[in-house]
Amino acid sequence: MNTINHAVSAVFDALLYPLELLGRPAALILVSAVFGVLALLLFKRISWQKGIRAAKDKIWAGMIEIRIYQDDLRVASKAIVKVLARNFVYLGLNFLPFVPLSVPFAFVVAQCVVRYGFAPVEVRATTEHVSPGSGTLLSIELESAHGELARGLAIEYPPGVEPISPLVRAHGRAFQEVVARAPGAHAIAITLPNGARETKFLVAGTPERRMQGERGKGFLDALLWPAEDALDASSPFARIAFTYPDSRLGWFPGGAGGVLLVFLVASMLAGALAIKPLKVQI
Repeated sequence: MNTINHAVSAVFDALLYPLELLGRPAALILVSAVFGVLALLLFKRISWQKGIRAAKDKIWAGMIEIRIYQDDLRVASKAIVKVLARNFVYLGLNFLPFVPLSVPFAFVVAQCVVRYGFAPVEVRATTEHVSPGSGTLLSIELESAHGELARGLAIEYPPGVEPISPLVRAHGRAFQEVVARAPGAHAIAITLPNGARETKFLVAGTPERRMQGERGKGFLDALLWPAEDALDASSPFARIAFTYPDSRLGWFPGGAGGVLLVFLVASMLAGALAIKPLKVQI
């Protein structure tokens, strides 16, 4: 999955570069709109368009039948049952094609989130005293089978990042609050007594094209967080995470939820406007 993410990220880097010259909000809107139209075209190809049209016609015919025979309880009741049954058929014909469409949707949304959802952490001057609670909390979780290794867990900070609280280790987890003293993409290394080692990037000051606040394990984590490699299945680490500030996208909401909302609205609006020109039954 990591190899696929590398390839997809490289493609998006190239495709989004000219759009990002217009600004991040414009790039997000445009890529969402393009996806909406392309998804509509793909829906047209993989769905049974004649069946959808026929189901809609039968539903409309049933509604007319109910209207005409509204005073005949027996006929009207049968027409209502038929309309309900045809609605289920219609919904099934529309829903099934969306199952394969969910795969490209997940890839594109994940790319948008790691590019437009987050802002880098603030850089604090080396002379500035930062009290605990005002920094960035680094959280490390181990697999339950390796929880005892947390007692020997160590964190190596690069120049530009320093801890401002003690390292707390408990129940297979470790926590420490840090602060960035210099801009850049800083690689924080976490090691265990058995020699296992993982890194997590902390971006400060100047945003990178792709940023994510956590590294997890498994297919879903790899799909949702493509900016850094997912943890190997054999790794004793289960999750390494911290929280980036939400991005600022002008009039649009920031953060992962804001990016998802903007993407859904823009792609659905573009798709709705393209239904008639593309002659798609939906």
